[in-house]
Amino acid sequence: MDKTKIEASVHSQDSTKPWSESIIDFISQASMEEEQEEEILSPQLLYAYETNMFGFAATLSEKQLKHLSQVEGFLSAIPDELLTLHTTYTPHFLGLTNGKGLLSAPNLASDVIIGVLDSGIWPEHISFKDSSFSPIPPKWKGICENGTKFSSSNCNKKLIGARYYFRGYEKFIGKINETTDYRSARDSQGHGTHTASTAAGNVVQKASIFGFAKGSASGMRYTSRIAAYKVCWLSGCANSDVLAAMDQAVSDGVDVLSLSLGSIPKPFYNDSIAIASFGATKNGVFVSCSAGNSGPFASTVGNGSPWIMTVAASYIDRTFPTKVKLGNSKTFEGTSLYQGKNQTNQQFQLVYGKTAGKKREAVFCTKNSLDKKLVFRKIVVCERGINSRTEKGEEVKKSGGYGMILLNSENQGEELLSDSHVLPATSLGASAGKIIRSYINTVKKPTASISFLGTRYGNVAPIMAAFSSRGPNIIGQDVIKPDITAPGVNILAAWPSNTSPTMVKSDKRRVLFNIVSGTSMSCPHVSGIAALIKSVHKDWSPAMIKSSLMTTAYTLNNKNLPISDLASNNSASANPFAFGSGHVNPESASDPGLVYDINTNDYLNYFCSLNFTSSEITILTKTNFKCSKKPLFQVGDLNYPSFAVLFSRTVHNVTYKRVVTNVGKSKSAYYDVKVEQPNGVIVSVEPRKLKFEKLGQKLSYKVTFLAVGKTRVIGTSSFGSLIWVSGKYKVRSPIAVTWQ
Repeated sequence: MDKTKIEASVHSQDSTKPWSESIIDFISQASMEEEQEEEILSPQLLYAYETNMFGFAATLSEKQLKHLSQVEGFLSAIPDELLTLHTTYTPHFLGLTNGKGLLSAPNLASDVIIGVLDSGIWPEHISFKDSSFSPIPPKWKGICENGTKFSSSNCNKKLIGARYYFRGYEKFIGKINETTDYRSARDSQGHGTHTASTAAGNVVQKASIFGFAKGSASGMRYTSRIAAYKVCWLSGCANSDVLAAMDQAVSDGVDVLSLSLGSIPKPFYNDSIAIASFGATKNGVFVSCSAGNSGPFASTVGNGSPWIMTVAASYIDRTFPTKVKLGNSKTFEGTSLYQGKNQTNQQFQLVYGKTAGKKREAVFCTKNSLDKKLVFRKIVVCERGINSRTEKGEEVKKSGGYGMILLNSENQGEELLSDSHVLPATSLGASAGKIIRSYINTVKKPTASISFLGTRYGNVAPIMAAFSSRGPNIIGQDVIKPDITAPGVNILAAWPSNTSPTMVKSDKRRVLFNIVSGTSMSCPHVSGIAALIKSVHKDWSPAMIKSSLMTTAYTLNNKNLPISDLASNNSASANPFAFGSGHVNPESASDPGLVYDINTNDYLNYFCSLNFTSSEITILTKTNFKCSKKPLFQVGDLNYPSFAVLFSRTVHNVTYKRVVTNVGKSKSAYYDVKVEQPNGVIVSVEPRKLKFEKLGQKLSYKVTFLAVGKTRVIGTSSFGSLIWVSGKYKVRSPIAVTWQ
């Protein structure tokens, strides 16, 4: 909405009321005059937004929306929707050492506040105790909101704020059932507690889950303050609630916002998270979001706005292996977190599909699909899909089965996620599944045993998770998304003490820490690392922090080979549409040499290059900016730390401009360019050397991309990189060229 026009219009009605309430009164009055003989539902105001954007959320009929659209200053109405929710060892895996570098005492002493928008928090958890914390910084303006089983006394000098947002959610789902969730910032699902502790949980010694993954649990920046904003409930997260929380978080004084949630990609000016995060970025807040879990399919990446750090998920080198041995002596490696009495070498009969139950659903081990007589004391083979992995195990146990083998389909490939099953159970990949199905169908009495081998380190890593959402960025194809990858598979972090690790009702086990997977887990890693960078470079803009993380990311695994991709069963290297610039490298990011900065004017010119209308620009920026008749930008000129090049039958030669800022250790520095050319493309850079004479100096360069050789197949891409090198500094930008 256009703030100036709206306020002028509504204050002419009643200057004593807030503008949002005056608008609702106006709509209500107009509706009553038009529909005197009809039963009218009054419009209801849910939230007013004034920090990151200017607007409000309300329940309106179509006729009421029509009246609103006639108010001077009205720009757009976006339907509300439900979004979805997208560690002991990861600091070590990321190269962080306590007492050194980013984890040195002076750096950790500085106050940084991380706002986590999620399913709430379990405030009593040891990860959120405030021992040895200094008083809450004066800049903090937030509160600890009272609610069901949550009061201001639940906050402390570590967890300094907690709020909850439910008005939008209740309009979708109805009143929150307080027997299954808390109408407060308290977390009933575990997701928010897990992500908050991943970003900023305290160091906790001797953490584990059932003896797996033993070690010291720690958030990325474990001395950060945490502000929890509960926006997600059992059935999802309402856009209007997320917007309200982001607006309030920036007003409260957070430095970093972490959102492990999202929806399908949509234009920036119709994307509530994009709109609110743009306002947050303008206010100096770094915004980190999960890329989504819709991989390995192309163009599924969400949260793709250039001002958001979009985080993919990858494996670390820690696994929880199992061994399945068939009656014919063939063996397969799987994964599981089952810890209980286990008859390791004993063979049990295998049942599957019709031999496990008469219903068609028996192959998926769904509720009431198994026949107790057929599965008693046997290992049931179940396909993934329909219900959750742990719910399948619950069903097998309820039916009297001894154990479960969970098989991937061809589409699910070799992706293995570890679960705390309620009975002896393991997951196996698609290749093993194919052999086991054949074995069951050809042997009269097939048997198998399952062995559980504990925790193992030193596997090849990182590897891209197949579930991690992929580019190209369907909304902004001129920007590579995701931006970066971080640990997101089998991550150990804090868990509510009254929530089972499986979220299965019959599971009465309780844990302090749980292992979960998803881009929801990778996002808070980067949020916490951004807080570390902000501690060292307090004057850096969000774009500079983002640039430092992207240009120092690595693309080789711990065996010095290209990072592979489970979407291709590790047979091919991952590319920038899977991992963006590569895997996050915290210590290198603290001293990147050069950064690519972006200011608000750059974004305004960028919107003009995308042919956004004045109204669309106003929605995003809260300004009445008018694009100049002579464009200052072309698409691709945004000062982004990567290059997304689009060729077509008519466009086969483009030149983009970039500006880099010297933030290295020395005032004078010489950088030479090194280019790894994508197949079918000649890349030329001018100038090829950059000479800096002082810190903070900005120098520009141009890059020309020329398509050569045979015309490429439409929809295909090739990849390369551009690297500025000076001594220890290697400032790398990925290149993705797509033939449209």
